[in-house]
Amino acid sequence: MGISFEEVKYIAELARLELTPEEKEVFTEQLQNILEFMDKLKKVDTENVEPAAHVSGVGTFFSEDKVKSLLSYEKIFKNAPDAEDGYFVVPRTVSE
Repeated sequence: MGISFEEVKYIAELARLELTPEEKEVFTEQLQNILEFMDKLKKVDTENVEPAAHVSGVGTFFSEDKVKSLLSYEKIFKNAPDAEDGYFVVPRTVSE
């Protein structure tokens, strides 16, 4: 299975990419190499290979959900340059 210059041109148009003829040539060659590699992978015997989420065999570890107390407003605003009524006060960035 290969890919033609015209197919690359069509794909570029679908993606709204403006490619030079030289870039189309490069992408045609690169996509051809990718497709050839995919053909090689199709030939690999995976009959007795189990699916794996991690190549190292390490699974996903979950930590226990624990309810923790939140910081107090005093600690939250301790280092704030300016705070008022439970909010950080910052300089205005939008003009009217």
